[in-house]
Amino acid sequence: MKTNRILLLTAASLTAGLLTAPSFAAPVVSRLTPPSALFTFNDPTPPYVARFLPGQRFDLQATVRPDAGQTITSAIFKVDGNAVQSPVSLLTANVAGLPANSVAATLRAYSSTTPGVHTFTVEATQSNATTVTATGNFEVIAINNNGGTKAKNIIVCIGDGMGIAHRTAARILSRGVQQGKALSDLVTDTFPNTGIVKTSSLNSIVTDSAPGAACYSTGNKFNNNQEGVFPDDTTDKFDNPRVELIGEYLHRTQGKALGIVTTADVFDATPAAFGIHTQDRGAGTGICDQFLDEATQTSGLKVLLGGGRKWFIPSSTPGSARATSGADYALAPELATAWGVATGVANDTGRDLIGDFQTAGFSYAPDRTSLNAIPDNTQKLIGLFSLSNMNVSFDKINGRRGVIPAGSTTGNTIVSDYGFPDQPMLDEMTDKALKVLNNTPQGFVLMVEGASIDKQAHNMDSERWILDAVEFDNAIGVCKNFATANPNTLIIVTADHECGGISIIGGSTVTNAQLVTASTGGGGAATLRDPIVGTYDAAGFPNYVMAPDGFPVTTDIDYRMLIGYAANCDRYEDWVTNVRPLRDSQQSFNNTAPLNTYPGLPLNRDVAGGFLITGQVPGSTAVHTAADVPVYSFGRGSSLYAGTMDNTDVFFKAMQAAIGGAK
Repeated sequence: MKTNRILLLTAASLTAGLLTAPSFAAPVVSRLTPPSALFTFNDPTPPYVARFLPGQRFDLQATVRPDAGQTITSAIFKVDGNAVQSPVSLLTANVAGLPANSVAATLRAYSSTTPGVHTFTVEATQSNATTVTATGNFEVIAINNNGGTKAKNIIVCIGDGMGIAHRTAARILSRGVQQGKALSDLVTDTFPNTGIVKTSSLNSIVTDSAPGAACYSTGNKFNNNQEGVFPDDTTDKFDNPRVELIGEYLHRTQGKALGIVTTADVFDATPAAFGIHTQDRGAGTGICDQFLDEATQTSGLKVLLGGGRKWFIPSSTPGSARATSGADYALAPELATAWGVATGVANDTGRDLIGDFQTAGFSYAPDRTSLNAIPDNTQKLIGLFSLSNMNVSFDKINGRRGVIPAGSTTGNTIVSDYGFPDQPMLDEMTDKALKVLNNTPQGFVLMVEGASIDKQAHNMDSERWILDAVEFDNAIGVCKNFATANPNTLIIVTADHECGGISIIGGSTVTNAQLVTASTGGGGAATLRDPIVGTYDAAGFPNYVMAPDGFPVTTDIDYRMLIGYAANCDRYEDWVTNVRPLRDSQQSFNNTAPLNTYPGLPLNRDVAGGFLITGQVPGSTAVHTAADVPVYSFGRGSSLYAGTMDNTDVFFKAMQAAIGGAK
């Protein structure tokens, strides 16, 4: 029976080891990739860490530490005892703590078409002819050709940070509840199959968004902050061992196109996880350059919509971020040759990436008006609707309504303060993306992200993340309509992780006018918690009135819904809707007026009420949790998504539907 893997060292065993050790140290393999319990714990049994599709490409790598004064002269890899006949590069392993002359022996773009568990071994030789070997394993997952119909199109909808409570709050606000019954359903509530997804990353029970999304695009676990690559021992941001992405695999084998739609900056973790490979999710210039230099070729990228214009405009243009140190990329020839990609250009600060996309045949939409004008028969489309993250739905809707926030120093709407008053909603972007991608006869993969469910949960700005969850569900409705008209489409709706430890704790027991009075009185918990927070039957049924645009007339209603956070930092709370969002440090003009007048931290707002909620975590934001998240599915192959599954299983189920078919 398998037990938890624990390494026990006794004083006797250590002494025996010292007495029997040779007088010289041997070279050591300190890391073997793909990661495996066989290498790390000498455990050959399931679960297997690294799993791949038949023919899915990935890199083999070993960090080898030589004896003092020696160098590693060569290395070979064997799979199931047979030498792999591909070149092995000896990259400099230069992370802190490694001895001199350590190398990362790397074999690029390996693949196996044989299902089952495989062992792989590295054999490295140093300059005095001493050798070292190490062995790991990986699994190739069989695709069942069961006679079912294949999914031509795969749509992956990711509500970033969206746990079950986020969705429940969106339903209560947008659909209503009376006498214990929801008055209507969210779109995802109508999906026929539901499951639960476990979310841990390769190096932590709590994932961040990079591996939390990349597990869906590759079927593998990665370290936090890394996407499409296994960890290594070099400092280069773009040379890590790669794993072929879903878009790359299906474009190479079936000719499918790729689309990426997000309300975040397009360089952000979730969109990047479907288009590029890097160990640093923050390497914005290199990530965005790779969208054009690589993804258009290797993944058939045809749609890219979101924020992030700052990475696409030359450094001489106000608002550009292309001069950010260390954010660009230049690949070594050994990597570029093996994977068949461009090497890139370091320090390419003057690049006009928007112009380069247009030269490559992409139509460009800088705002909602131009997006709506794009013909449906367009073949390639890029839209960049803000310098960094797009404004959230709460502020976009108020911008369309002409709402000027109380206390505004500019007399502008919030979206005008940010400089982008004409931004599309997520459902509008999704609709256009589907129309463009549907022009590819072989089908497509589309990733749609509701990004600020997470970002505003980090900020503990309840109304803003709830409305973004509503906006996300509206986009899912667009996808469902498409799949209904195109039944060879699979829709997967899930999250990369949960954010904030969200709980719907109850409802306010007072009117909004009474709440506003309490929020300015400095009474603290005595006035803002004890007489206001209604639990159990005192919570009642908050009644939000929806406007024709599908969002509430106001979120400041009498007897409103109240949200609690289990993974929160210190914050002041008054339960009233925040007039303005917190400052977004990723915005290019964050430190200049008017954005520098926006509140900076949760401790900088709602202070007049005096109700300080002490956090359970340090820092200035709420954090992700290790909670499981839901997965919903609709269309071709949706029956595969039932029960409890690892996050990497989501990928393999989608590929079963696309390659082997599903009944």
